[in-house]
Amino acid sequence: MIRAFGGVLLGYIAMFAIVFVSFSLLYLALGADGSFRPGTYDVSTTWLTLSIVLSLAAAWAGGRACAAFARHDLAPKMLAGLVFVLGVVSAVMAPAPSDVPVVRDASVGNMEAMMKAISPTWMNWLNPVLGVVGVLAGGKRRAAAAS
Repeated sequence: MIRAFGGVLLGYIAMFAIVFVSFSLLYLALGADGSFRPGTYDVSTTWLTLSIVLSLAAAWAGGRACAAFARHDLAPKMLAGLVFVLGVVSAVMAPAPSDVPVVRDASVGNMEAMMKAISPTWMNWLNPVLGVVGVLAGGKRRAAAAS
């Protein structure tokens, strides 16, 4: 059981690291103007599309790392549950889009962009689903390969 908890922890850390690095690189590649709608902190369609792909990939890698370390079918399910609960909490706590537009200037650093980015509500609720699907797919592939 300790290996299962270790796998969950390793998988979550892997997901966090991959998301942080890949989203930072995506922001550097797209810049503020490609990441946001003109003059606002509302994320662009390009950002949304690529973030779905990156989120699924990070969750898949996290599930794979979790299953590889734990060598137990339960660990990826535990990680998927954790990802789902944290994702729902994050969606509930996400600030509601404001009717008052926040004006964005041209030079926005990576950390400021992370703090001020406004995703549509549907994306906030899609993230936990993407996490669960990715983790279970990554964990399943590993479990199938181990059989």
